Amino acid sequence: MSVEVALTVFRQMLRTRALEERSIKMSKSGEAYFWIGGPGEEAFNVCLGLQINRGRGPAHDYLHLHYRNAGVMLAMGMPMIDHTRQLAMRATDRHSRGRNFVGHYAVPEWNVVPVTSVIEVQFAMAPGTALVQKRHGLKNPAEAEGITVVVGGEAGTAEGDFESCLNWSTRPGNELPVLMVVTNNNYGISTDLGTVHAHRPIADRAIPYGVRCETINGNDPVAAWHGIDRAMRYCRRERKPYLLEAVVSRLHGHSSSSGAQRNWTEADPIAAFEQKLIDARAIDAPTVRVMKEEAKAEADAAVVATMKEPEPSRDDVYAGTYAPSPADAVYPGDYTGLPGIK
Repeated sequence: MSVEVALTVFRQMLRTRALEERSIKMSKSGEAYFWIGGPGEEAFNVCLGLQINRGRGPAHDYLHLHYRNAGVMLAMGMPMIDHTRQLAMRATDRHSRGRNFVGHYAVPEWNVVPVTSVIEVQFAMAPGTALVQKRHGLKNPAEAEGITVVVGGEAGTAEGDFESCLNWSTRPGNELPVLMVVTNNNYGISTDLGTVHAHRPIADRAIPYGVRCETINGNDPVAAWHGIDRAMRYCRRERKPYLLEAVVSRLHGHSSSSGAQRNWTEADPIAAFEQKLIDARAIDAPTVRVMKEEAKAEADAAVVATMKEPEPSRDDVYAGTYAPSPADAVYPGDYTGLPGIK
């Protein structure tokens, strides 16, 4: 990994951590109602977000994320305030207009399919967008590089939706370009993985289907970067599925419902990468301190701005529920009618 890429990854990791820590404070202070996120997954999420072929339509990548992917979205270019608006349930929330809780992103212009609270259903949806991409590539060979990326946790692989993705992505002659990502933090909400799963890599679930697979250290940005690159290159070139398991940390519990207390026994990917960069003389301690201060200030500013914005009203409660929607006259589909949105 070049120094330029390494520092870009590190900066985005710091921004993600600052946002997550400020989000936890929001939930504890009453500025937000509920927090859920992925502190400890910054290395993998940032590396994934930076390698997405961002855009709209089947020539670009589709993303079926879950609610621990703030780092992916920040790395793709989402401003922090788009996260804090949803966390505080503001009418200016571009993802759900304040009607969903944090991490439930929906960005049509980036092919980010709406995130759902229901565990692992995104794996049943992923073959649909991948099928569109495969057909599009057959008609437009020059645009045949778009892939579908679906992300979930290791506990969710016990759901039938996960198995459905493996099955529908591997039909003979109809294989699909789906990159299935499992971020394994060894916990299913509050259940230790060792109590419910045989001790073998989650990636092995792909073997019976003949799907190429790999398990990587998701806490190491260098390993994560190249693991994602290998998987994406294969899906883009072969137009076939790939299962990538990334072993990551869980630093603050599952959500605010579990208290979100810091677990100091887990490895911190940011601290480890910071030391690696300093040892390689790619950065020094004073510069790191400035970068952390800048990230924290950015997160604080996003919260301050968010708390000044309006909450949803009864006038738009049905907006986006039905088509055509009577509330579209209040908040048009392009969001130009929303306060704070230009």
